[in-house]
Amino acid sequence: MPPGQGRTLHALPCPAPPAPIEPPPPLRTLPGDAAPSLPLAVADTRLTAVLAQAERLEQLHTLIIAQRGEILAERGYRGHRTTTPSNIKSASKSVISALVGIAIDKGVIESVEQPIAELLPADLPGKPDPRLQQVTVGNLLSMQAGLGSTSGRNYGAWVASRNWVRAALARPFEANPGTAMIYSTGSSHLLSAILTRRTGKSTLQLARQWLAPLDDFAISAWKRDPQGIYLGGNEMAMTPRSLLAFGELYRRGGLSASGERLLSQDWIEASWTPHTRSRYTGHGYGYGWFITELGGEAVRYGWGYGGQMVYVVPGLEMTVVMTSNTQHPPSGAMGHRDALHRLLGDITGALGGTQVR
Repeated sequence: MPPGQGRTLHALPCPAPPAPIEPPPPLRTLPGDAAPSLPLAVADTRLTAVLAQAERLEQLHTLIIAQRGEILAERGYRGHRTTTPSNIKSASKSVISALVGIAIDKGVIESVEQPIAELLPADLPGKPDPRLQQVTVGNLLSMQAGLGSTSGRNYGAWVASRNWVRAALARPFEANPGTAMIYSTGSSHLLSAILTRRTGKSTLQLARQWLAPLDDFAISAWKRDPQGIYLGGNEMAMTPRSLLAFGELYRRGGLSASGERLLSQDWIEASWTPHTRSRYTGHGYGYGWFITELGGEAVRYGWGYGGQMVYVVPGLEMTVVMTSNTQHPPSGAMGHRDALHRLLGDITGALGGTQVR
């Protein structure tokens, strides 16, 4: 089941009318004392070829490539801009995961082992399945709650319900907690509800407060459920540059650009450790992040429906953001996702040999 849903909710801002495409900025030249293993001229030539290839992907809206904190290329295609908010769909699950990690560091949540039944007692069904007592915060993060999915063909009925939290908890069990991966936006939404219940603040307030030191990070719009809880894991709007800032937080090991600790290194390692595996992609899944290898490099990525991607390539100190059209059917979206993975592999191949002292 692909992350996110194709349905666009009207709470998000309407896209701006097409504007002239900005001329592409020149590729950034590495410092004069650089000692590359691959000649810089060769790296620039290869990257230029990759960017030309990217422009041919008709569904691709924006692309940003950053290495070691420096933007090497930033493109908007067919009138789209990296400074305009777009719906990042299920890539927002990575943001929810970060907020849970911060909440654990602050003692708001005990640990990933804490049972969710004690965190959402008023929302449990009248006659709950005994296995609900076994579901933990970590199970929600890794999509191993065992509850039936609220995504895909079930998404419409779920968001049409009067109480999304209770509807997610009332789903029948399809597996025991901690076993199979069952992709479900309902699981991420339960995390948003837990954060709200435990702090008395909305998830949007927490994101703005806890990630405030992160330069360029901002959530522009976000859908809420009938009880006012922000939708955990879908229908979140931010600019591609903002998504890049979020990816850079992980690339820097939880530090802001100024060196302030926002997220623990232990949480990042736990999030990037495969706890299960997607039966649809074969890729590992941690806490809100997919784990795989592309272009010969270990890659961690957040993925939203239609091709909303934030890739982190730790071995190359690289973060790459891609945003795409969200209106294509799932079959087309999957083919486009694969094309984006290939593009990421080409980017790592183009820049993988360049090293800076």
